[in-house]
Amino acid sequence: MDHKNNMRPQPDPLLQDIADYVVDYKITSKEALQAASLCLMDALGCALQSLQHDNCVRLLGPSFDKMQCKHGARVPGTNHTLDPVQAAFNLGIMIRWLDFNDTWLAAEWSHPSDNLGGILAVADYLAGKSDSFNNSNLTMQEVLEATVKAYEIQGVLALENSFNRVGLDHVLLVRIATCAVVTAMFGGTKTQVINAISNAWIDGGALRIYRHAPNTGSRKSWAAGDATARGVWHAVMSLKGEMGYPSTLTEAVWGFQDVLFGGEQIKFSQSLGSYVIENVLFKVKYPAEFHAQTAAEAATKLHSKVIKRISEINKIEIYTQESAIRIIDKSGPLTNPADRDHCLQYIVAVTLLSGDLSAQHYYSPFADDSRIDELRTKMVVKEDPLYSEEYLDPDKRSVTNSIQVFFKDGTATGKVEIRYPLGHRKRRLEAIPLLKEKFKKALINVNLGQQAEHIVSLFQDFEMLSRTPVNNFVQNFIPRKQ
Repeated sequence: MDHKNNMRPQPDPLLQDIADYVVDYKITSKEALQAASLCLMDALGCALQSLQHDNCVRLLGPSFDKMQCKHGARVPGTNHTLDPVQAAFNLGIMIRWLDFNDTWLAAEWSHPSDNLGGILAVADYLAGKSDSFNNSNLTMQEVLEATVKAYEIQGVLALENSFNRVGLDHVLLVRIATCAVVTAMFGGTKTQVINAISNAWIDGGALRIYRHAPNTGSRKSWAAGDATARGVWHAVMSLKGEMGYPSTLTEAVWGFQDVLFGGEQIKFSQSLGSYVIENVLFKVKYPAEFHAQTAAEAATKLHSKVIKRISEINKIEIYTQESAIRIIDKSGPLTNPADRDHCLQYIVAVTLLSGDLSAQHYYSPFADDSRIDELRTKMVVKEDPLYSEEYLDPDKRSVTNSIQVFFKDGTATGKVEIRYPLGHRKRRLEAIPLLKEKFKKALINVNLGQQAEHIVSLFQDFEMLSRTPVNNFVQNFIPRKQ
């Protein structure tokens, strides 16, 4: 390495690929855009449900009291109007809080809908830049296109680049994807996109410590809000003329790959298009870490067979994928809701006992039920190599779990195996009606009046949703003042 050579290099190819994609690529896949409308609906439903939880609500609003913005971005479900960075933080927290939004599983695990905090905040800000909210031509079609692109950047980066194996949290991909698409939404050039995302990479990554025993905590619920907001901030900095760093990934000694990725190359394993959003995984029924979704479903099927014999249980065998063992296989005390929704054994115990799983199951008084920990001590979690293989198979992307319960008298239930979670593309038609019901229930949490009926009708008519002005769309989610 020549430390004296100050010749500025060309941008790293990956930075250039992202810039070319967000500025030039046209989203023509109707399936992708319709999937984006489902993702938007589901993310907003998760956001509205989060407003029932005080620990989430206390983090919302401006950085300091009474610092609302007259012409800022509005936060759906609230009466906050904030600068787009803080609005992105707010909506990002709300979408992620209950661990109920969509998921992407590959070498890296992540939640692409986290980007909607930044995308919708920036869109509403742009729509309201004039004195009247009714003078903008920005439509939801552009929001849906930006959504497809954010999902694609985050998801393709996750296919073969495992940031978790070096201890970095997946939210760095939210920062990169949000930064790229919102820089383009602001009207940024390819150079400005490269400058922005180079700075986003330079931020490095948050440590995953808040997702793992014995330190699991509530930061995992606002880390994505922080990341999408940071992406917006870097976009704004670039548009103000802040310079970029073209070899931020590949520079020897000082670049991201050498400093934080063990010298391995960060790469796209396929070209950017619309693959990710067409194959995204929805959390339809269970607000829990995604690797446990099929375990929860299997346990609900066993509920009726074991509920009258809980005291007779001798052993519970759970076979799962390697990723689940690395993330959510836990023993010992669970100290908070964030700890519980990332514990495979807790999730299985709850669903065996109740036949269902909701956010309330992570809180007292239900979490105080002594039977939960008693069942956890009887669980044996093992990896099934086939489950791990099919988890990474691009033609399958299964997320398999199986459960069998053994009793003290030597009898046992049958082994219940669920390969594909309800939100998988292979079960998409089965899931859509339930996703819509999930969304309708979420609307009840906010005082929207007749606006709620209009919102439902929008999501039932893709063409009408696409041509709806952004300002009108967001206005539908602003509660009526008491």
